[in-house]
Amino acid sequence: MGKVSTSHVERQNLTMRMHMRRFTRLTNGFSKKVENHMHAVALHFMYYNFVKVHQTLKVTPAMEAGLTDRLWDIEDIVKLVDDAEPAPKKRGPYKKRQPENSK
Repeated sequence: MGKVSTSHVERQNLTMRMHMRRFTRLTNGFSKKVENHMHAVALHFMYYNFVKVHQTLKVTPAMEAGLTDRLWDIEDIVKLVDDAEPAPKKRGPYKKRQPENSK
């Protein structure tokens, strides 16, 4: 407990604000929907922990923590998102439109 400090949390907050303009209220990137905001935060943390090599660690935080043994790239994150999506449903038969004059 002697090493507990708020400086790590404050640094993380600053990094998030600088990397994601969604946390700045008066910008075009401001999230109006909570779901979109949650997805943006999740993508940020995936990138920050699995893709970005940190200067002091010389590796990613995920590699340092032993969660992975390789450097990820953006394509790996995209594949995770694609794999998590449900398969598209088969479309029903095409229904022809009736002309407006026949009503």
